[in-house]
Amino acid sequence: MPHSAFTAVAVRARAASTELALATRATKDATLEAMADALLADVGPILAANVADVDAAAASGTPDHLIDRLRLDESRLAAMAQGLRDVAALPDPVGEVLRGSTLANGLQLRQVRVPFGVVGIIYEARPNVTADAAGICLKSGNAVLLRGSSSALQSNTAIVATLRRAAGGSGLPEDVVQLVPGEGHESVKELMRARGLVDVLIPRGGAGLIASVVEESTVPVIETGVGNCHVYVDSAADLDMAERIVLNAKTHRTSVCNAAESLLVHEDVAAEFVPRIVRALQEARVLVHGDASFAACDGVVPATEEDWGTEYLGLEISAAVVPSLDAAIAHIRQHSSAHSDAIVTDSQSHAQRFVAAVDSAAVLVNASTRFTDGGEFGFGAEIGISTQKLHARGPMGLPEMTSTKYVVTGAGHTR
Repeated sequence: MPHSAFTAVAVRARAASTELALATRATKDATLEAMADALLADVGPILAANVADVDAAAASGTPDHLIDRLRLDESRLAAMAQGLRDVAALPDPVGEVLRGSTLANGLQLRQVRVPFGVVGIIYEARPNVTADAAGICLKSGNAVLLRGSSSALQSNTAIVATLRRAAGGSGLPEDVVQLVPGEGHESVKELMRARGLVDVLIPRGGAGLIASVVEESTVPVIETGVGNCHVYVDSAADLDMAERIVLNAKTHRTSVCNAAESLLVHEDVAAEFVPRIVRALQEARVLVHGDASFAACDGVVPATEEDWGTEYLGLEISAAVVPSLDAAIAHIRQHSSAHSDAIVTDSQSHAQRFVAAVDSAAVLVNASTRFTDGGEFGFGAEIGISTQKLHARGPMGLPEMTSTKYVVTGAGHTR
C-alpha cells in the first residue's frame, strides 16, 4: 500500500477531529441516533457483506467458535444499534471540570476533559466492535481510524460506509469514522508508526496482536487485556461461596478476558475443597491442570510450568495448593497478567492484605472475576480493559477516552 494512501486518511481524520472537538453534545447524540437508525435501515447490504466474510472463513477452515464471533444476524445488528443509542444516553465527558481554583494572584484555573483527537483501534474478528468503537470515540470527541482483521473486511467496509453516511447527514464530517486502507500487515505498521497524526492506539484481540502493537508502535498505546485471572480460596473461605465463585468465574463465559484461568487453594482447606471443586469443575466439563495435590484426583492432568501463565479461553484451568496467603500472593504476582484476581475469604485482614499486595487492574473480594466489565461497573460503554498503569487502568469507559487540558483565565495578568 502506498504510504500516501494511509497518510491521506490520517490527515482527514485529524481535520475531522478538530470539527468534532467543537461539536455540542446534542449534535453528537443526534449523530449516534442517526447511526443506529442507519444500521437498521442497511440490514440487507450489511448482512450480505457478512455472509461473504463468513463463507470465506468457513472455506479456509476457520474454527467454528471464530466463525461465530464473525457472524452477524438481525438480532446482533439490532444490538449494535442499541449500543449506539446507549452511548448517546451516557453523560458527555468532554468539558467536565476535574478541578478548579482561584490562585492567590486572582487567576482562574480549571482542569477540563478534552478529546485525545485521533484514536486508532486495531482489532480482530468481531465486526460489532466497528460500531461500538466508532460510537464511543465519537461521543468522547475523537475521530477514529479502524483496522479490523481481513476476515471481517467486507462486513467492516459495509458498516463503516453506513456510519459515515449517517455522520455526514447529521452535520459532522464523514471522516470522523474511517477504515484504514489496505489488508496486509503493512497497513497496520503504517497506523502504528503514525506518531503526530494518531494520538493514541488501542489494540483489542489476542496476546499476539497486543504484544506486537505494544512492541512495534511509535504511537502511544493503551494496552488492553490479556487475562490470566486467578481465584484464591483462602483458609478462612466459605467453601460454598468459593465453589459458586470458581464455577462462575471459569464457566460463565470461557472465551473472555475476565474468565478465571487459575485456581489457588490454601492447604488448610485443601483436603475438603480440592476433591469437591474438582468434581464440580469436571461436571462442567472443565479440564483441570493441577499440581501434585490436585493431580491426586482422577481426571486431573499434571500441570506444567507453562500452565501457570496460560490464558486458556476455554474449558481448562490450572490449579495449585499453596501453604499461605503470602504464597498465593507471590504466585499471582509472578504469573498474573494484572487483569483481575480474586480472593474468597471471611477474614477482613486477609482480604486487606490481598488487596494491597496484588498489583492488578481489578482485585475482587468474594466476587467472581467476571464482574470486571464496564457494563457491570456501571460505566455503560467500554472500549476495552486496560492492564497497564498509565492514564487508564481497568474497564475504559467514555472518561478514559479523554485527556485533560488546563484553562487559565486572567484579567490582564502578567508575570
